[in-house]
Amino acid sequence: MERNIMMAGFGGQGVMTMGKLLAEATSQATDLAVTFFPSYGAAMRGGTANCFVVISDDEIGAPVSYSLEDLIVMNGPSLHAFINNVKPGGNLFINSTIVTDPIERDDITVIEAPVTQMAIDMGNERALNVIMLGVYVGFTQAVPEEVIIKGIEHKFEKKPKLIAPNVDAFQKGLEIGKAARK
Repeated sequence: MERNIMMAGFGGQGVMTMGKLLAEATSQATDLAVTFFPSYGAAMRGGTANCFVVISDDEIGAPVSYSLEDLIVMNGPSLHAFINNVKPGGNLFINSTIVTDPIERDDITVIEAPVTQMAIDMGNERALNVIMLGVYVGFTQAVPEEVIIKGIEHKFEKKPKLIAPNVDAFQKGLEIGKAARK
């Protein structure tokens, strides 16, 4: 099993944090091989940001692949830039609060989640990435959900008041991902 995942959006949407959390939690809590490869645009907030995560039960040959099983897009420009990199039969995860363009491919599975609006409704605008990570894990089951929960606990161990809201955000995303799987 090898999953090539790309997460893409604007700086400030937590794309790198989402990828890093998935990669670190998976490497710390499983025996799977993992790589994380970030790519930053020229600007921090508002600039482009994307990262690659590869999860495998075997050695990983390259940390970057443009032949993706899974693509997570948090904004429209990322959708247009990377949609053709998803393999037929792959999965496209869309932040449907922001990305409203029609998807013209019929050979991939599209999972839409209004993660920006959900984060606003939760009163935690910065949690949109954690919600989307929940959608991803809930749908793909690429790693056990407990792995990410432990990763959230570890990431916020110095800010314990942030653990519960982020676990809650992740679980809300899990619900969407699991429902889309059915």
